[in-house]
Amino acid sequence: MPLLTGKTVVVSGVGAGLGHQVAAAVVRDGGNAVLGARTEANLAKSAAGIDPDGARTAFQATDITDEGQCEALAALARERFGAIDAVVHVAAWDSYFGGLEDADFATWRSVVDVNLLGTLRMTRACLPALKAAGGGSVVFIGTQSAVAAPSQVRQTAYAASKGALTSAMYSLARELGPYRIRVNTVLPGWMWGPPVQAYVRFTARTEGVTEDEVLGRLTERMALPEPATDGDVADAAVFLASPRARAITGQQLLVNAGELMR
Repeated sequence: MPLLTGKTVVVSGVGAGLGHQVAAAVVRDGGNAVLGARTEANLAKSAAGIDPDGARTAFQATDITDEGQCEALAALARERFGAIDAVVHVAAWDSYFGGLEDADFATWRSVVDVNLLGTLRMTRACLPALKAAGGGSVVFIGTQSAVAAPSQVRQTAYAASKGALTSAMYSLARELGPYRIRVNTVLPGWMWGPPVQAYVRFTARTEGVTEDEVLGRLTERMALPEPATDGDVADAAVFLASPRARAITGQQLLVNAGELMR
């Protein structure tokens, strides 16, 4: 039986990359996917590609920094499919680069508002439905950078915000466990999908080297000979969202081709 037969999963941050892959994996594995992101056109394109007849998807433009919009997405899931069984949080601000010395702390606050507080807002909006379903799963998408800084790029604000989210996961796993709600985090490393592909192309053009050379720098520290894809990360998230992971909570799962082992 597919992992998510009859289950409804809310997926935040659905665009061309990981969010789309998570939503596609939910439908592939028998579930209903409720898609949220700031840009409605992206949601419509993703839903049409995943579920052309619209029977197992619903979507609504959602900014997770707005509590009312989070609640509206959760309400859509209940209205359309009658329940929420899991929520997978992909929405994030990952495009701000730099370290401490050049930090713009006003921007840091915005990064934290999206990556930490926004994720918690969306989680809280889904809690009544998760409780009504008798339990379920919350899956955060974190980052390997929260536990081991990469040498190729500097994203201190992003790493710090995701590290805070992982710390919150432990408390939430205890708080929500009595309701049979599980809370886990997937930590991707260099994930082959649109953002990393763009990074490889940009770096190759900037340095006048081949894309293979740039990719080789990323993979040389990995135990496996190629990076995980966004589809691989989506599969891990769907597993944690499913009843197959019913006894797993408060855990971090690295999906990184063995670059970092813990």
